[in-house]
Amino acid sequence: MTMMSRLAALLALMLAAGVGRGAAQTFRTDDPVIRRMWVEGMERSHLEPLAQVLLDSIGPRLAGSPSFTAATDWLLGVYRSWGIEVRKEQFGTWRGWRHGVVHVDLVAPRVETLEAKILAWSPGTGGRAVEGEVVAVPEFASASEAAAWLPSVRGKMVLASAPEPSCREPQAFERWARPETFARYQQEREAIQASWRRRLGALGENPHRRLEEAGAAAVLTLRWSGGWGVNKIFNAETQRIVSVDVSCEDYGMLYRLAVHRQGPRVRIFAEAESLGTVPVFNVIAELRGTELPGEYVVLSAHLDSWHGAQGATDNGTGTLTMLEAMRILKAAYPEPRRTILAGHWGSEEVGAVGSRAFVEDHPEVVENLQVLFNQDNGTWRVELIETQGLAKAGGNMARWLAQLPEEVAGGVRLEVPGRQENTGSDHVSFLCRGVPGLRLQSPYPDYRQYTWHTNRDTYDKIVFDDLKTNATLAAMLAYAASEDPERVPRDRAVLPADPATGEPRAWVPCRPARRSYEPQP
Repeated sequence: MTMMSRLAALLALMLAAGVGRGAAQTFRTDDPVIRRMWVEGMERSHLEPLAQVLLDSIGPRLAGSPSFTAATDWLLGVYRSWGIEVRKEQFGTWRGWRHGVVHVDLVAPRVETLEAKILAWSPGTGGRAVEGEVVAVPEFASASEAAAWLPSVRGKMVLASAPEPSCREPQAFERWARPETFARYQQEREAIQASWRRRLGALGENPHRRLEEAGAAAVLTLRWSGGWGVNKIFNAETQRIVSVDVSCEDYGMLYRLAVHRQGPRVRIFAEAESLGTVPVFNVIAELRGTELPGEYVVLSAHLDSWHGAQGATDNGTGTLTMLEAMRILKAAYPEPRRTILAGHWGSEEVGAVGSRAFVEDHPEVVENLQVLFNQDNGTWRVELIETQGLAKAGGNMARWLAQLPEEVAGGVRLEVPGRQENTGSDHVSFLCRGVPGLRLQSPYPDYRQYTWHTNRDTYDKIVFDDLKTNATLAAMLAYAASEDPERVPRDRAVLPADPATGEPRAWVPCRPARRSYEPQP
């Protein structure tokens, strides 16, 4: 039995155990489709077992990694098991990479295992551990002084980020400390950050590459997210030596040991493998329209993630929302008026490449798009839909929302025409062409700080009651949009003023899909 077959069998068992949970409802209409959708989405939800397989068994889904390919294959299998047409569309290639065991240890002046993550696409340590003295980039009087210092890093582990004076959550620090204490902390932090901007600036345009060229054994970095134990985990700048991100607490310890000349040494064992150039894909599921098959409603979410955790809220939750919405639609509305697509985009985290490529490859969808709903911002219930600068789209949206049960849509605020502020996700690939690419927006109280691109973006952060509501909302909106006798207007409003210029904000521009990776010099 293949891994994907085992996962499918496990999913079937979990689904059998989880169906039948009830929930209250306040229907606003007698529409039997809405009632069937409520039962499927709120009483027969498949979300928890789907999430467990995607996030625990498959895990993070970095562009170009085997785990991303496994996730695409898993989606194909799930959709086909539900009788939904689905396909993979290759849109380009990317740099293949996977990592294995990573161990980072302080070995002097004492022994301690450190919390660390290898950065994406970093080289490993070649099947052996590397060990070296830990040094920090110092202050330089000039670029020539920096150049003179560089040979001293040969064989050493170089701290290449600013340390944090405190790894306490800032809002907790501000709440409990004396005002003067918190103000002093802020001043100290600003001074440290400014010092490190000067230090790294003296090393040139790509400091990590300069350290690599000078013979450093490894680059150690810190990108603290401002929360307890939370770092942002992105990609390496090095090409031949290992780069690891170290937790805020452990990085600060290494820095203090180094600047006080207490002989810190670190040993790193990191398995990582470059897999060359590999294909990357979108997964497109389809419920074919019966009356207007050439017009489209699109449910949208990116499948890829960074690799520092499980990619649960960015964007496992969006993926699961649209996957479950399609299941609900298939069960309750199997013959839609317009064609309903679910786009599970690849390579969003490296430039929304998958959705941009889809738009370039499918002008017929763009031309005949009724509406796209994108979800890409963590857990919690959808609270806002703005019409993204489309002046007359609010009429359609208001009619759709008015049909839905209070428990599903009652907390959703409709903003017309909208500010078009949040332009960092796949809806923009469509919106930039003036078509209705909308966001199903959840609140952000802790998403940016704690789970977005971090080492803590894990299954346990999902609030499944809210996710169930979101998936049901997405399915019901897709149904309402599919049935609407009127097309969504594309008239553009004058956008609110840009605070930087005082002039109306320009419409978000379109950018070409970057369909392959070219290393920067």
